[in-house]
Amino acid sequence: MNFTIYNTDNAPEESKPFLEAAREKFGFLPNLLGEFAESPALLEGYLKLNEIVGKTDFTPKEQQLAILAVSVENKCHYCTAVHSTILRNQINADDEIVDAVRNGDPLPDSKLNALVTYVKRSVQKRGFVEESDLQAFLDAGYSKRQALEVNLVIALKTMSNYTNHLAVTPVDDPFEPEKVEFATV
Repeated sequence: MNFTIYNTDNAPEESKPFLEAAREKFGFLPNLLGEFAESPALLEGYLKLNEIVGKTDFTPKEQQLAILAVSVENKCHYCTAVHSTILRNQINADDEIVDAVRNGDPLPDSKLNALVTYVKRSVQKRGFVEESDLQAFLDAGYSKRQALEVNLVIALKTMSNYTNHLAVTPVDDPFEPEKVEFATV
């Protein structure tokens, strides 16, 4: 089933202000947001939740690594490309770190590795992590507050990852160099 990638001209009226703000912020309108516009509530919810994720106790780099880890674990081609691009081009994360998350390898930084591992375990176990998983996360220097904030990141990416699975969102040109193909379930 094809989903429409709306723009500011043809989107439902309730979605237009959000699309206009996104285009202004990013310099273009990402395909994902154009698809979200079908449901103004989803579009608004995603954008607001994204702002809230920015208020967590994680650094921007940690936020993006957690987001990438969820996207890889959920096999989301679109979000993996987007957040790999952000990590490399805006956050200036080392290629070795980004590649490790994308490939499922241990990260060279032990604290960041603990974050990515905890995020992945949370997704895999649908939140039913083992006490040892949480303890390893805390022992790496993260807090219980941040353990809860991982759930916020997972909620955000579940919205976009599942939409991309449903709509098979085409990767935008700026993210094309980071495009990845996952085997579908």
